[in-house]
Amino acid sequence: MTLKRSDALVITKDGTVVDGLDVYGDITVDADNVTIRNTRVHGQQDYWGIIQREGRSGLTVEDSEVFGNGKVRTQFGILNQGKMITIRRVDIHTISNGICTEQGLIEDSYVHDPKYYSGDHTDMIMSTSTPAKGTQLVIRHNTVVNTLDQTGAIALFQDFGVIRDVTVEGNLLAGGGWSLYAGAGTKGTSANVKVIDNVFSRSVWPKGGQAGPVAYWDEDGSGNVWKGNTWEDGGAVTP
Repeated sequence: MTLKRSDALVITKDGTVVDGLDVYGDITVDADNVTIRNTRVHGQQDYWGIIQREGRSGLTVEDSEVFGNGKVRTQFGILNQGKMITIRRVDIHTISNGICTEQGLIEDSYVHDPKYYSGDHTDMIMSTSTPAKGTQLVIRHNTVVNTLDQTGAIALFQDFGVIRDVTVEGNLLAGGGWSLYAGAGTKGTSANVKVIDNVFSRSVWPKGGQAGPVAYWDEDGSGNVWKGNTWEDGGAVTP
């Protein structure tokens, strides 16, 4: 498929479909139910490749590639400030942080090979607060590799609220300081966090992450489930 070159985009019409573009710059989505597919996004500046703005919902990004230029920081591959988002079969790399969202679906994607800039905390898939009311975050069937010694491959952080209603299932995880930050924190006890049938790899660090495979797991959190998580050789991974 031949892609059509484009400069940065600002989308303001609901239901817009972006298909088959080679975008040099960012895509700002300030509309609902937008679809971006079969598109390559070359991040050219300090902030993001794709952003869904606050108050917006329904963005789908699929069968696409998002990456920085390796010279100027692209801080986020995909940043969701809005509500629901679907990220499916997307290749994200050469960024400081791959995906940041509190809710939505991330599946069948490859998030890998970050670029470090001084002062960065680097995570491939990150959530920093509670999902919006009536929503959840599902992270499944992805390959997530942080080739640095910090911070995580998947990071569930309590920066702005308690982690709840997150499913991390069937992913391949490697690298970072810890491959998985599992949701515990100072804001309260995490709840309904399900970590199921993930495979942890030693391909980056002998312990999975530089320090180990998993940290910050609330064993007694209501509805929290840790089940079927293994190393590539089949040995059990326990938090």
